[in-house]
Amino acid sequence: MKRLTIALAAIMAAAAFAAPAASAAPSKDIVQTAKAAGDFKTLIKLVKAAGLAKTLSGKTKYTVFAPTDAAFAKVPKKTLTALGKNKKALKQVLLYHVVKGSVPAKKVVKLKFAKTVEGSKVRITVRKGNVYLNRTTKVTAVDVRASNGIIHVINKVLIPKDLDL
Repeated sequence: MKRLTIALAAIMAAAAFAAPAASAAPSKDIVQTAKAAGDFKTLIKLVKAAGLAKTLSGKTKYTVFAPTDAAFAKVPKKTLTALGKNKKALKQVLLYHVVKGSVPAKKVVKLKFAKTVEGSKVRITVRKGNVYLNRTTKVTAVDVRASNGIIHVINKVLIPKDLDL
């Protein structure tokens, strides 16, 4: 009888904790979530400049490999300036960070490639427990949930091979 009481108490406690988590869906979209995080000021500014804020704020599910402000600081000033003057190229770079659908980390690690909204594929590798895109870009945080998808944080800006500045 004592074991049954302990088991029931454990089940009830688990149910109490599970219920709020199941109903607590994120209320902020990808753009709002990135803005609230505070480490994506450059990304948000460029998303707006490229006219992609509405797309990434809509109902369609996306996964964004989001470079931090520190990642953008590694990009040569000349390249950032050129992207700022070329909306088509800027859009191409930004969409190279976006995959259609919600792809959580547990699925990402099983992929060899992911097709981006830009049209190219990003190579995915796992080495020593870390996930890398295109061999050198490290995923530093995963599964940041938004109402319309998922953000995975990366330490470098991805540049498509065929980018023409």
